[in-house]
Amino acid sequence: MEVQGKIKLIGDTKTFGSNGFRKRELVVTTEEQYPQDLMIEFVQDKTDLLNTYQVGQPVKVGINLRGREWVSPQGETKYFNSIQGWRIENLQPSQPGGQNVPPPEDHFEPAQDFKDEDYDDLPF
Repeated sequence: MEVQGKIKLIGDTKTFGSNGFRKRELVVTTEEQYPQDLMIEFVQDKTDLLNTYQVGQPVKVGINLRGREWVSPQGETKYFNSIQGWRIENLQPSQPGGQNVPPPEDHFEPAQDFKDEDYDDLPF
């Protein structure tokens, strides 16, 4: 599954327990008629995927829905859901100076020695 929207918050990486479990939270605001703020957890090595992203960036996040059952000491059963991210993609076009942006047309010089017979010089 995927979620698209703008980054609202990127949390710090938190480490839990003696085994070094790592978790980092990302909040994405969807862009639809009724925008939703969705908290997405990235765990273990996936926490590093968020290092190059900033608040306000439009992104597409690959997610998995997770659910679990918990029984309280009183015997009451509760269910919890979470959204776990495993991939993130920048949807913002490259900025000027980036590799994917062609230079403006005014940076090209017109050909001075162009002849009519050179017009169709393709070999096929």
